[in-house]
Amino acid sequence: MNEERQRQEEAKNGALPWHRFGPYLSERQWGTVREDYSATGDAWNYISHDHARSRAYRWGEEGLGGISDDRQFLCLAVGLWNGKDPILKERLFGLTGPEGNHGEDVKECYYYLDNTPTHSYMRMLYKYPQHAFPYDWLVQENARRGRSKPEFELTDTAVFHENNYFDVSIEYAKASPTDVLLLLTVSNRSAHSATIHVLPQLWFRNTWAWGEQDDQPQLRATAAGGIAIEHARLTGLQLHCDGVAGEEPVLLFCNNETNTQRLFQTAHPHAQYYKDGINNYVVQEEKGAVNPEQSGTKAAAHYVLTIPAGQSQTVRVRLGSPDLAAPFADFDQVLQQRRREADVFYEELQTGITSSDARNVQRQALAGMLWSKQFYYYDVAEWLSGDPAFPPPPAGRGSIRNGSWHHLNNADIISMPDKWEYPWYAAWDLAFHTLPLAMVDSEFAKRQLTLLLQDWYMHPNGQLPAYEWNFSDVNPPVHAWAAWRVYKIEQKHNNGKGDYPFLEGVFHRLLLNFTWWVNRKDRSGRNIFEGGFLGLDNIGVFDRSADMPEDVYIDQADGTSWMAMYALDLMRMALELARTNPVYQDMASKFFEHFLYIAEAIAKSGDQDLWDDDDGFYYDCLITPEAGRQALKVRSMVGLIPLFAVEVLDENMLEQLPRFVGRMNWFLNNRPHLASLVSHWQEPGQGQRRLLSLLRGHRMKLLLRRMLDEAEFLSDYGVRALSRYHLEHPYVYRTPEKDFTVQYVPGESDSSMFGGNSNWRGPIWFPVNYLIIESLERFHHYYGDDFKVEYPTGSGRYSTLLEIADALTARLTKLFLRGEDGRRPIFGMISNYSQTLISVTTYSFTSTSTATMARAWALVTKPAGPALFPACSNPVGPARLPQR
Repeated sequence: MNEERQRQEEAKNGALPWHRFGPYLSERQWGTVREDYSATGDAWNYISHDHARSRAYRWGEEGLGGISDDRQFLCLAVGLWNGKDPILKERLFGLTGPEGNHGEDVKECYYYLDNTPTHSYMRMLYKYPQHAFPYDWLVQENARRGRSKPEFELTDTAVFHENNYFDVSIEYAKASPTDVLLLLTVSNRSAHSATIHVLPQLWFRNTWAWGEQDDQPQLRATAAGGIAIEHARLTGLQLHCDGVAGEEPVLLFCNNETNTQRLFQTAHPHAQYYKDGINNYVVQEEKGAVNPEQSGTKAAAHYVLTIPAGQSQTVRVRLGSPDLAAPFADFDQVLQQRRREADVFYEELQTGITSSDARNVQRQALAGMLWSKQFYYYDVAEWLSGDPAFPPPPAGRGSIRNGSWHHLNNADIISMPDKWEYPWYAAWDLAFHTLPLAMVDSEFAKRQLTLLLQDWYMHPNGQLPAYEWNFSDVNPPVHAWAAWRVYKIEQKHNNGKGDYPFLEGVFHRLLLNFTWWVNRKDRSGRNIFEGGFLGLDNIGVFDRSADMPEDVYIDQADGTSWMAMYALDLMRMALELARTNPVYQDMASKFFEHFLYIAEAIAKSGDQDLWDDDDGFYYDCLITPEAGRQALKVRSMVGLIPLFAVEVLDENMLEQLPRFVGRMNWFLNNRPHLASLVSHWQEPGQGQRRLLSLLRGHRMKLLLRRMLDEAEFLSDYGVRALSRYHLEHPYVYRTPEKDFTVQYVPGESDSSMFGGNSNWRGPIWFPVNYLIIESLERFHHYYGDDFKVEYPTGSGRYSTLLEIADALTARLTKLFLRGEDGRRPIFGMISNYSQTLISVTTYSFTSTSTATMARAWALVTKPAGPALFPACSNPVGPARLPQR
């Protein structure tokens, strides 16, 4: 067992709290729903980026390249100033939803490069211009551009010209769970000497101003030039600050309190030396903005570095015991050791990946997964009712947002879609995240899945919270699928030993959620489901989250297929549990039967048919009193999702489950109309296997003919979310009031639906591509090598389903790999991206996130592990997709 695996075991067994500190800071707390106490629910503007430096947060903290403890009482992050900016660089900047011509978007260049599961070693890179950061220019130019033009990015400005910027490498290493080393390496990439102010900042989350507790912690300067930490919940800690070139840093102190004078033109009744005091001292030279007695609840060690052209300087600080006599004596040794241990961890994980480029991409992808953990704190009941020390929130607050989620109380480390654009969890994003997380830390992956099923997350009616903006919205029900896959991943890593208590616990909680779906989303008990939004933002004709007029509804092909998949996932979990407890055979039978009824509903001809024989495709159907039933003939991912509802049962497993087999045979004998709808259920396949699927061979071939057609769904880089057919043939649904149009758009969305940054009208969507590949593998497991289809459609070449699954994997992963021309396709023709790092600010390939683009690689590649891209001297930043 390598050193990192040993640390994981120590954390799992409770021997050492290696996860006490980690990258749990958000990169944006401003503009979040949690901090919004407005009368209208205008979260973006209630606390803006301009307010952020001056306003104490209620529910969480943010920082640049920062860490905190797992309750976020104490935070450590990086502040920078180039001598020209109007403010310190303490947090990431971006455009709000209304400001961006394609929705909200971070306008920074930063890269997660490395991380281990216990965060014993972490590294990221931030690129900081030496010119003034173009805040106003970015806002004004994007406001000027319409939806037909691309976003205006930081790299479109002049700030990186002639390499006039600093590379700021941020590295953390743990000597022990509560002894954390921070090394900042600042490299001057320009051709001239340049000065930069570097400020490691330490502060407490404000827990004392809201009227619930009075004990206020303190930071104080020590005689030795460090910062003493006094907190009731965190003892035995001090920040040690090393000198640079014989000069000690200047210690600056203020309080993490709102500057009411600046924001509201009123004096704060209880505080001075406000949150922005350090900013005002450094940038505006306001000497009175910091506390001369060197104490407070926020502090910084102020270093001023003048770095010659092409050279680097370092800053070292250490968060550890006050008793360290020589805190920097072993600093470099510990850091080097943790780097080596991270290499060993990923070398073992990546056994079988021969390409060094692929290893680099995957290691960075998994680093992004681990960096995107966040302490997420949101007690909805308190948020709705307000705090004792403040006026009550506006009347009607509960009717604006989340009013039916009083029970929801979040205070946990959670995997975020990303920590800028989406610094809040989403139920199905989280489920997808757990697969790559399970490759490096199955315990954390299991805890994430279990967390959303707890009483203080799951609604009493069984619904899972969707996402912060609207917990009552509906994400696809993939929790069972993720739990089963995480169980199997861990079982494989543990030589066949599965975590039955985890699987059993998740199964029982999911029964409640499945029942909620059946009771709430099946309008007339027909086994045809109306899930609503289901994550497919702009892909449909209408906003499916919006309330429909009375007697108007949509029968959803995807919602119904997701539920068929859900039933099969729960059946498979029950069959696994039945190996040790025969009682679960009855539960497996229940979900087997439920799947059959859904299969009957989606396959039925007549008044509720979702299959179009002429087109060989599934469509949603709109039902209105005036026009009756109308198929919405948009060829999109909606029609491919029926592929996901597939399960293969082996004969040897069925031999161990006689009660389940008996019930199954009863159905075969007494409900032949149901059994006949399931692909070859009565006919043993290869190796005496049995297939459960919504698609019989003929329908599957018709669907694959469309999916594998390069003029429709198949692109050079995977399966498109919307058929390219709709580029020349837009779908138009006409009403007396307006026309609703869906057209293939491969890059930035031209629609304002969902904020305009939901680009499903063309680009590659990785989670569903992964599910397509997995489904093809399952079909091949049943049909074997004799079953072949044309790939690509019209080529005259035929391949097995397994060969097609492998070919799709290759198309997806080559998005990120260097081609023969040295470029990475993800960056199109933008040359200064192609040779460098994958930016965390590139476009979304998962269900919502911008920062999880590289995670898709971790999800698709089957061996697991990463290794660093080298630090680069060329400016890099947000990428535009190739226009395909």
